[in-house]
Amino acid sequence: MFGEGDCNLVLVGGPASHLDLEWENPIAERALLRLGSFANVIRFDRRGTGLSDPVVEPPTLEQQMDDLRAVMEDFGVERVAIWSGSDAGLGAMFAATHPKRVSELVLWGVAIRGADLATPELERFMLEGLKHYGEGRFIEIYAPSQVGNEQFEDWFARYERAVLSPGMARKVYELRLQSDLSGILAAIRVPTLVLHRSDDVIPIERGRELASRVPGARFVELPGTDNYPWSGDWKRECEPLLDAVEEFLTGERRSREPDRVLSTVLFTDIVGSTEHAARVGDEAWRELLTRHDALVRAELDRWRGREVKTVGDGFLATFDGPARAVRCAEAIVRGVEPHGLRVRAGVHTGECERIGDDVGGIAVHIGARVTDLAEGGEVLLSSTVKDLVAGSGLSFGERGQHELRGVPGEWRLFALENGSMA
Repeated sequence: MFGEGDCNLVLVGGPASHLDLEWENPIAERALLRLGSFANVIRFDRRGTGLSDPVVEPPTLEQQMDDLRAVMEDFGVERVAIWSGSDAGLGAMFAATHPKRVSELVLWGVAIRGADLATPELERFMLEGLKHYGEGRFIEIYAPSQVGNEQFEDWFARYERAVLSPGMARKVYELRLQSDLSGILAAIRVPTLVLHRSDDVIPIERGRELASRVPGARFVELPGTDNYPWSGDWKRECEPLLDAVEEFLTGERRSREPDRVLSTVLFTDIVGSTEHAARVGDEAWRELLTRHDALVRAELDRWRGREVKTVGDGFLATFDGPARAVRCAEAIVRGVEPHGLRVRAGVHTGECERIGDDVGGIAVHIGARVTDLAEGGEVLLSSTVKDLVAGSGLSFGERGQHELRGVPGEWRLFALENGSMA
């Protein structure tokens, strides 16, 4: 249990969870702390999953209800709100069976019938994915927005291996296909909120159908593609989800000042990477990428930059000083040339929003758009950066006025001409 709110909330992650590894996902950490700001949050790993002892067979719904009741009794709480996510029925079954012990019920990304998941395409994917369980392939189903985000992919693969063994994963999936909540939804007599993302792997119509069959339930459609709640864009996808839950449980939605700070953002990108990879072959290309990544990280360390994440074949980093960002960009661009690589870099200074270990906001978008306009071997920067590094010994050539896609107005851009890496 953690948090400091006025209500008790049991967070039932499904179909499996891991109490420790969840915190290693920066978005999950931020979300859990937000939940803890208005609720006392109780989390547990179901039998056979996460940190719980292994079992031979997945627990039945009746056993899961016994476990939930035991957890509540251990914490000495008589009545709780339940958030049941991607779940085969524990939250709904417990609320219908023990209405005096449930104050509110939140159902997230839930299907009435397991058969709703059994489309031919998904069946084929699941069967193939289960053969390669532990490699993180289920990200394509549960968090497709994060495909290509290497940091998230690495974490998701470790999470996948930790929450369930391959054999138990298959059994849990098969049990889920057999689940059917049709007969119990009308018996739920506690205030219920049904949340569903518009492009979830479980079609939005199934979420609406579920809400229509729970007396008095409220349905909220949210943007996004991911059934796993703690992924995607924080402001567009995660924050509205948490806002809806907070308002439902507390009766109010508090206004929050975002965590913002002035930063210089640096984007780098390898130019012509696809063609280069085809020319040198897969093995040689992987070796080049390893050298490239090591060089970039060494220069970030040298110039006090903070690696935020990799983006495609490049990096996003932040700096607390614009001159260091420009000099780091120059060092990267020049440093990779002996390896036959051409890197372009974009630099912009502005107010960024901290999102766990990630950053967001218009300044990040501007930095990305500036990079898109840079040529191979070029460090391109906004006029904001140029004005802030006056007296630093850096010189620049004007590259004219440009419209940046998705950013209002025109922006004057400059290219580094005479850097000093001393």
